[in-house]
Amino acid sequence: MKWSWKIARIAGIDIYMHATFLLLVMWFGFYYWKTFGTVAAAVNGMLYIIALFGCVVLHEFGHALTARRYGIVTRHITLLPIGGVASLERMPEKPRHEILVAIAGPAVNIVIASILWLWLHLNNTQITTEELMTTGGPFAFRLMVVNIFLAVFNLLPAFPMDGGRVLRAALATRMPHAEATRRASIIGQNFALLFGVLGLFYNPFLLLIAVFLWFGASAENQLEQTKVALHDLTAEQAMLTEFHILSPDDTLNQAIDYTLASTQRDFPIGTTQHLTHVLSQKDLLQALQQFGSTIRLGQLQLPEIHTVPASSPIQKLMTEMPGMPGSMVAVEKNNRVIGIVDLENIIELMRINQALYSQKEF
Repeated sequence: MKWSWKIARIAGIDIYMHATFLLLVMWFGFYYWKTFGTVAAAVNGMLYIIALFGCVVLHEFGHALTARRYGIVTRHITLLPIGGVASLERMPEKPRHEILVAIAGPAVNIVIASILWLWLHLNNTQITTEELMTTGGPFAFRLMVVNIFLAVFNLLPAFPMDGGRVLRAALATRMPHAEATRRASIIGQNFALLFGVLGLFYNPFLLLIAVFLWFGASAENQLEQTKVALHDLTAEQAMLTEFHILSPDDTLNQAIDYTLASTQRDFPIGTTQHLTHVLSQKDLLQALQQFGSTIRLGQLQLPEIHTVPASSPIQKLMTEMPGMPGSMVAVEKNNRVIGIVDLENIIELMRINQALYSQKEF
């Protein structure tokens, strides 16, 4: 994600912080300073929001480490002003597993709240009615309350929030997964409309959540329908068989000529029998700036191309290709390369199959 910085790596998972998160920390500092009039209060406010987002990170690790039990990798966790986002490579296919992954996050918040309650109880901390109604009160008490709120709020059946994923998984036990996703996304968007109305009259922060819910539900539903459209399709069906191959002895001038004369933007390097590397458009532009157009491709440090069997499922490739160089793979059959597949091929195949599916329904 743009404007994000890596701040830690825990349990093999990178943690990123978005630039706008710093604005939230500074806003809390300013709010506490304005409310209580001291620098100490401002520092307390900033420490509070940092501690709160520490709990958010633990919430996301609840999802990530539970997903890891089912062989699902978490690419990274990003801190945003509206909360944390764990980027899982996929969701569990079995509804029971999805429910466990979804509730693991809120469960972490309940555990944190329980520990804080025990701490307050053992220290005989007294909370006044006035402190209950304001931003005052002991630090641990405020952190306990917000963890309870996070657990309850995230369990609302508003897809794609945690409660919405539990709802989708429950529906998936009675109907096809795609239909369960469609229904859950409709419910999620209805919650988005509700939060939007409440945000206009009570709390503008709810407007951000409403936007997240609306577009998140729509994107998840679209992804699920895409999987249906690509069901049982293979790399051989999506591959491109007419494409330009560059040689290690070619210069960037040749790549420029092909780019201008065709719609191809990323080029495999090698021979028709054996492809070795990928020259993506990004690498092409960077090399032009650094070395000029006469440098040979063999002199550049380019990423190797991935090779997959012709029978590889398209659904699997869609989840793996975004992290591959040039989002391209070479398709191999009987020990020889028979084509290449990039995301554009998959998208075109998806559109064609969706049109054919609609025609059959009609």
